[in-house]
Amino acid sequence: MRAIWKGSISFGLVSIGVRLYSATEEKDVSFHQVRRSDGSRVRYRRVAEADGEEVAYADIAKGYTLPSGETVVLTDEDFADLPLPSTRVVDVLQFVPVDQIDPIYFAKSYYLEPEKPALKPYVLLRDALDSSGQVGVVKVAIRNREQLATLRVREGVIVLSTMIWPDEVREPDFSFIGEDVEIRPQERAMADSLVSSMAGDFDSDEYTDDYRDALQKVIDAKIEGRELVEVEEAQPTAGNVVDLMSALRASVEAAKSARGEVAAAAKAPTRKTVTVKATPAKKAAAKAPAKKAAAKAPAKKAAAKAPAKKSAAKAPAKKSAAKAPAKKAATKAPAKKAAAKAPAKKAAAKAPAKKSAAKAPAKKSA
Repeated sequence: MRAIWKGSISFGLVSIGVRLYSATEEKDVSFHQVRRSDGSRVRYRRVAEADGEEVAYADIAKGYTLPSGETVVLTDEDFADLPLPSTRVVDVLQFVPVDQIDPIYFAKSYYLEPEKPALKPYVLLRDALDSSGQVGVVKVAIRNREQLATLRVREGVIVLSTMIWPDEVREPDFSFIGEDVEIRPQERAMADSLVSSMAGDFDSDEYTDDYRDALQKVIDAKIEGRELVEVEEAQPTAGNVVDLMSALRASVEAAKSARGEVAAAAKAPTRKTVTVKATPAKKAAAKAPAKKAAAKAPAKKAAAKAPAKKSAAKAPAKKSAAKAPAKKAATKAPAKKAAAKAPAKKAAAKAPAKKSAAKAPAKKSA
């Protein structure tokens, strides 16, 4: 890294020599403006409006335009006479709790490296800041502009974070702020649940600039002379949100799913009824009338539990023993007319569809 500023930290009567380094850097992909037809660079020139002549950088001054349209010209000499007591000095004003400073004030961060002779007082200030849990409020002039800033400790280094002045923060003048919006307790509870389901610890490594990565792939593809295959990903949509509660509930489920959690309803075992599992559609028990089959007993044990009178009533009159128990009736019946010789428990399930007792005419009942 290259130092962009050299000065000192004024800490009471102690002066700590430091170098200033930018703590952040932009990672955007840089472009130049070129002519579309041949890629030739497009250059800008400083040209005076009055006569169209190009103006050298050394001849450029700053102008302040009055409401009347007239311009006041300020030169470097005018700026040099301005009082800047914080030039090359980080002047510590006071120490305050960090939570008392709204993050909206912070602008840019810089690392402060101590000069070799100032290492001991630098470490003393760093450790005092770190143990206090507070930040130092300072004034500093960078690039001929005095700024408010804070001093804090990050990974063993004092960090200077510049701030904007209070009058540079705009007031949020929006009409909705004063509106009385009615929120039901259920909606608030669901919103709180959504926040809880998405809560976690901040890890900066989990976040990447997807746009920059995609743009770099486009550039690499152009360099290699190949076509870039774009894979479209499903984008989350709010859909037609009619009910706020439904949208919040769906958001909670989506958040749980993204965190690898499954809703309790999805984990609960599904109850399987005997009727659905036992008899195929082509079997006799499935075709039996509802009053005398599935409604009163499970399909597997229907024939076993049925009284002898009903068993005989369903069989043809010529081949049925009206007073015999159900188990013997199914055994003595001919193969074509009854449930073969199978046990009574499976008689209704295995009976052929054409000859089923369920389809026997009621008028032949004993």
